[in-house]
Amino acid sequence: MSSDRYHQHFTVSWDQLHRDVRTLCHQMIERDFKGIVAITRGGLIPAALIARELNIRLIDTVCIKSYDHMDQGGLDIMKGVDHDGEGWLLVDDLVDTGKTARAVRKMLPKAHFVTIYAKPDGRPLVDQYLTEVAQQCWIQFPWDMGVAYVEPLVDQMKR
Repeated sequence: MSSDRYHQHFTVSWDQLHRDVRTLCHQMIERDFKGIVAITRGGLIPAALIARELNIRLIDTVCIKSYDHMDQGGLDIMKGVDHDGEGWLLVDDLVDTGKTARAVRKMLPKAHFVTIYAKPDGRPLVDQYLTEVAQQCWIQFPWDMGVAYVEPLVDQMKR
């Protein structure tokens, strides 16, 4: 996380993520998808939740590794799919700068692309999202955090 780029933090709990995914699914309930393509790794958990809520059993992945500091923003597509996305739901947790989204859009131009969260730079690349977050905001996803003991305030003040 670059401290000069991110000026705000948005912490997403497991409960909040699940509520957000369910809300997004309500907007897609009438759609009939052949299956889901999850963008790894961030799209895996939202894809699993969406699959449950929309009763979709066929799930595939697009595996992409991005290099930020080493390779000036290059991408390594480790695994693609053998179709253009027609009738498929493409899922990621977040669209940020749009670098990954652009690459996946090229691979699956006919997929319906959804993310739970969207930042302004990447927002035009997705068909649907639930919550817009400021570009300079760092999203703390629950899978990146652990639960830790926090001392009561009164004990902290004694030190």
